[in-house]
Parts: sequence; structure tokens; C-alpha cells
Amino acid sequence: MSNAANIALTALRAFDRKGEVIANNIANVNTDRFKKSRADMEEASPAGVKATVERVNTPDDMVTIGEGEREPSNVNMEEELIALIVNRNNYTANIKTIAAADEIQGTLFDILG
Repeated sequence: MSNAANIALTALRAFDRKGEVIANNIANVNTDRFKKSRADMEEASPAGVKATVERVNTPDDMVTIGEGEREPSNVNMEEELIALIVNRNNYTANIKTIAAADEIQGTLFDILG
């Protein structure tokens, strides 16, 4: 497998992890005191991509219901849905990179063979 394909493969793993983080945030949008997480992409050594996950501890406003107060989650559903779409597009682009690298390698073998 080519270097470009290997880098794209590490990116697929990172985007898979980011998708898991987004899904967890969406699943907990209505969970009191839940703090969302964010997965940021970073360069991995020697070549590749990795997802670094961190919790976003910004407090949400307290909400009064009846006689009690509660702190809702800090998940913004619109943000998460946009992040999910962007993540899907990035994942698809890396799959296409692997397919192109495979096609180039196959053509090279045909020429040499």
C-alpha cells in the first residue's frame, strides 16, 4: 500500500473516532450535567492523522423547573449535526484517496508487468 493510502487509512480511523464522539454527544443531548466532547485532528508521527478527544467543560445555564434547578447538557444539536456532515464528507474523501492510490498502483503493476 502506498504512503498516501496509509495516511488516508490513519485518517479513516481518526474520522471513525470523531464520529463516535459526535454520536455520544447526540445521544446525551438531553442528559442533565452531561459535558460534550470534541475530537480534534492532529498530525501523527511519522505520517498520518490521529484524533485527540477532550471534554468541553463550559457550563450551561441553569434551568428552573417547578421548584428545582437543573443544569442541562452543553450539547448544541445544530453544531453536532454539522460536524457529523463534515465528518462524513472527510471520511468519504479519504476512501476515494485509498481507491485512487490502489488504482495507480494497479496501473503501475500493469505497466511493469
